[in-house]
Amino acid sequence: MYYSTSYQSPLGPLTLAANEKSIVGLWMDGQKYFLGTMKEPLSVRDDLPIFAEAKTWLDCYFAGGQPTIQELSLAPIGGEFRQNVWKILCQIPYGQVITYGDIARKMAVLLGREHMSAQAVGGAVSHNPISIIIPCHRVVGGNGSLTGYAGGVNKKIKLLELEGVDISKYSVPTKGTAL
Repeated sequence: MYYSTSYQSPLGPLTLAANEKSIVGLWMDGQKYFLGTMKEPLSVRDDLPIFAEAKTWLDCYFAGGQPTIQELSLAPIGGEFRQNVWKILCQIPYGQVITYGDIARKMAVLLGREHMSAQAVGGAVSHNPISIIIPCHRVVGGNGSLTGYAGGVNKKIKLLELEGVDISKYSVPTKGTAL
């Protein structure tokens, strides 16, 4: 059984989902793929300890702190390829960015391949079910574009600015699917 609760963030309302012990989802209202990994209904339950832990984590993060991912029990729902991409996302340090190509190279090594498609990686990144905590907002295009954020590029910019990233060296796409 899965449960949900709400959290009011500086970016607007967030929906958290969990089983009894782990966070399985965190989505922004209006986000692409909202509740996309949830295959069964969620029951509202605000009293789960994991929700209290996640809200404390988010309070710290939005106050400018640097809580670690390891502070929370996470159990994102997805296939092996996506799970491996999300593990790489969890390794991106606070306030830093990497490219889809960087992740593709790491995945190629992990899978014993010479090459991995950055587009395949982009699909896995965009379907990250635990936004903000698993920091998909720290991934940028190889051309310096702030593209590919299911929550919208404006929210991606706000998260990166919160972390102290100088976004002036990155471009904002004028067209695309994740604006």
